[in-house]
Amino acid sequence: MRLNRFLASAGLGSRRAVEEIILSETVRLNGKIVTNLATQIQPGDSVKVGSRLIRSEQPLTAVLYKPKGYICTASDEQGRETIFDLLPKKWPRVFHVGRLDKESEGLLLVTNDGDLANALTHPRYKIEKEYEVTTKQPFDPKLIPKLLRGVAIEGGRAKAESVKLEGPKHLRMVLTQGINRQIHKMLWRIGEYDVVRLARVRIGDISIQGMHPGGWRILSKKELAALLPKGEPELIRSDAGAPRKPSRPRR
Repeated sequence: MRLNRFLASAGLGSRRAVEEIILSETVRLNGKIVTNLATQIQPGDSVKVGSRLIRSEQPLTAVLYKPKGYICTASDEQGRETIFDLLPKKWPRVFHVGRLDKESEGLLLVTNDGDLANALTHPRYKIEKEYEVTTKQPFDPKLIPKLLRGVAIEGGRAKAESVKLEGPKHLRMVLTQGINRQIHKMLWRIGEYDVVRLARVRIGDISIQGMHPGGWRILSKKELAALLPKGEPELIRSDAGAPRKPSRPRR
């Protein structure tokens, strides 16, 4: 395994991020400083960053059904519940891919693979994210074309890829952008609509169908391959997707 890949797999960041660590001359391989990004790491090699001995972590990518009321952070000064309270303590350190705000619910991906996270969030890949949306007021279907054309909001010009009205106050929307609170801002901008429920139900081909709030499951290699942008199969690590039991949601 290449040195930059090894450090990324140990949770030090994406390969691009760990390149800076390597070039800063703080990485030692078997006691010698190395700055060659393509240096190969063999089983039994000792790799240190500063005085810290680095070990490659088991790759792990999972889908979590985030319940309403949980926040997307590793710790909270106010003592609020976080999504990491729902995950096994024995897992390696993982981080969330994208986020959902406290009052939103639904699908979140968590992983310890920085390269995979970067690929899934890079705007050029336009990975679909599907949402179920409930508004406080009945929604005027004549406004759907505005959502599809795009509207100016804080954070940029936002547009939906598809919008379906499933009831007077119920929408199903598909986005490929990742602007903060995008749906809330879009619906307020076109008609001052208040969102009372927002649930992400799908990212790419991965859905939360059959899952319950607070539950999680490990993604298989096949699911990872379907989720990744075309042309990025090398991001799947050879030992990824090891079968594990899905969780039961916490009460």
